[in-house]
Amino acid sequence: MKWNVEVQVYVVATKLNKLTQRRKNMAVKKAEAKWNGDLKSGQGTVKLGSGTYEGNYTFASRFENGDGTNPEELIGAAHAGCYSMAFSNELAKAGFSPESVETHAEVTLGMVDGAPTITTIKLSAKGIVPDIDEAKFQEIAEAAKNGCPVSKALDAVDIELDATLQN
Repeated sequence: MKWNVEVQVYVVATKLNKLTQRRKNMAVKKAEAKWNGDLKSGQGTVKLGSGTYEGNYTFASRFENGDGTNPEELIGAAHAGCYSMAFSNELAKAGFSPESVETHAEVTLGMVDGAPTITTIKLSAKGIVPDIDEAKFQEIAEAAKNGCPVSKALDAVDIELDATLQN
């Protein structure tokens, strides 16, 4: 009986060690938000932990076209930045030297089952990449979309990609 328990403990410890090796944090990034008042007439601020951005947001800036930022805009910026880096990295890993990758993100907020929901993110990427053909460019663009950490975090959202080679 003792041997069986030792084997079970060894198996659990081995699985835990593999999981720990698979999931190592590279960095922890921080942000904060403060909201004052009720939803419709209140206002808030968002601030990046790095201190490089702080902005106001309101009901109108989120659900209408009012001044200020909103969570969806910040998600779009994060996704565009992450995708540009991931695409450049995938191109380099495949032996190409990208001169530039520029990505724009459109985040669509809609109603699903009566609740506001991010339904779609459309990434529009343009790349200048010498010595690559269109098919390979598209293949790597799609792989970068699927491998981008922000894309992975937003797995419940329909992510569309329009990638254009601008050589």
